[in-house]
Amino acid sequence: MDRIQKAVEFFGQQGNCSQAILTAFGPGFGLDRDLAMALGRSLGGGMGHLGLVCGAVSAGMLILGLASDKAEDEAQRRAESYQAVQALNDRFIAQRGSIHCRDLLGLNLRDPEELALARERGLFTSLCPGLVGDVARLLVELTARQR
Repeated sequence: MDRIQKAVEFFGQQGNCSQAILTAFGPGFGLDRDLAMALGRSLGGGMGHLGLVCGAVSAGMLILGLASDKAEDEAQRRAESYQAVQALNDRFIAQRGSIHCRDLLGLNLRDPEELALARERGLFTSLCPGLVGDVARLLVELTARQR
């Protein structure tokens, strides 16, 4: 199973969007499953249901930081990481219009009524798997360039 499919399936069965990205891509960069789950736990719903940056995007940015570790010195690692993060951001926005969970879902998950509405509308099963898949595809491209 490829990492894109693994991330989408994981999201649908075991964890939130950020955990899906981190568990699918993290092991390739030395991140074990338990730590990936812990790191991603609070990022779902745009960082703890705050509606900020989509958890899949946030996790993707963390993976890009790990992927830049091959550079010779820390300044170069940061520069490569920043460039890759900007590319992820720009491409995701071009595809989806925003990186913010609140914009992507059209609801404020911090509000219990809107969270219930998101569940009632099936957004976590209809929309979010596609967002996870989009981030995963972008990571496959961007991490291939950093190796």
